[in-house]
Amino acid sequence: MRHFEHLAPSVRNGLFHQEPVAFNAGSPARTLSVALGATLYAPGTRPSLAADVVKQAERGVVSMVLCLEDSIGDEDVVAAEENLVRQFAVLDTAGAGSRVPLLFIRVREPDQITDLVRRLGPSVRLLSGFVLPKFTEERGVPFLEALTEAEAECGRRLFAMPVLESPELLHLETRREALAGIARTVDKYRDRVLALRLGVTDFCSAYGLRRAPDMTAYDVQIVASVIADVVNVLGRADGSGFTVTGPVWEYFRQHERMFKPQLRRTPFAGPAEELRTALIEHDMDGLLREIQLDRANGLQGKTCIHPSHVAPVHALSVVSHEEFSDAQDILRPERDGGGVLRSAYTNKMNEVKPHRAWAERIMLRAEVFGVAREDVSFVELLAASVRAGA
Repeated sequence: MRHFEHLAPSVRNGLFHQEPVAFNAGSPARTLSVALGATLYAPGTRPSLAADVVKQAERGVVSMVLCLEDSIGDEDVVAAEENLVRQFAVLDTAGAGSRVPLLFIRVREPDQITDLVRRLGPSVRLLSGFVLPKFTEERGVPFLEALTEAEAECGRRLFAMPVLESPELLHLETRREALAGIARTVDKYRDRVLALRLGVTDFCSAYGLRRAPDMTAYDVQIVASVIADVVNVLGRADGSGFTVTGPVWEYFRQHERMFKPQLRRTPFAGPAEELRTALIEHDMDGLLREIQLDRANGLQGKTCIHPSHVAPVHALSVVSHEEFSDAQDILRPERDGGGVLRSAYTNKMNEVKPHRAWAERIMLRAEVFGVAREDVSFVELLAASVRAGA
């Protein structure tokens, strides 16, 4: 699979200076953690789940989580497990392995991991791993031990994606120790932890809060402070950190607005004006702003609960030609000694040593999401993806 594969070759050629590379479930973890992109959640109870998975893959989704936790009722867990086993078998029997995204199952308890791996049988080959809810040191270790056991039993690499959403992480008096414990745990199981996911809805719930579609997670200061501390401890660029993914965007229908739209008209001038209107009508301007703030705060990718959120996340993940040019200049071998240089775009200073970690991250993102042509912005990328998925 590769990002933007759902676009016609001629369309990709017109958009990309460097096209995204292909990857699969066996690719290096460092590549996959960035390639996750917009991770689409679906309840494990959906009767047409196998068909839905294939359909979303054809529309550009490369990672999905099939949920047995908060998205379904307690009384539906057994039926949802049975449905998942059945739907995996349908995908496997249909030979859809080459046409499915990276698939993860969000479980409730550790013993579900080993139990489901056994019940999946041969179709476990379609499974990339598990999402672990309400992750702390105490709660997380049994999940990771179960994952290790399941991996040995099925003979297949299985990744964990812990969700950081527990009250211990939110409350100020317990946050420091909770973060330290999570860091110890994920470091011990580093080879199996693909990415850390932020459960911002649970953070808000602890205080009876819910952000409006006019606001981002970063406007809710108690949430923003947790995100900052998680990145501080667990998202460092010195080799000790992990990929931390952006929080879910909850909205996908029109609501009455209190504040003016957050999308300027200029980037959408001309034929793209209709796209701007549609994005605003469906509260996507708030999502676009939050994606940009995710990136500025050290997060990669995003949890998504609606297919319409996928294209904006991926369009804004493509590296701009300017970013690529700067990163290339910073990483040239002859500049290993450091120094300062003017950007090829003549609009900024590139300081080699301080900007090196940024440049390395840009080049990894360029590999999996591609580099836009010099005259192509996220507007053109988003418009092409929306047309292809219509």
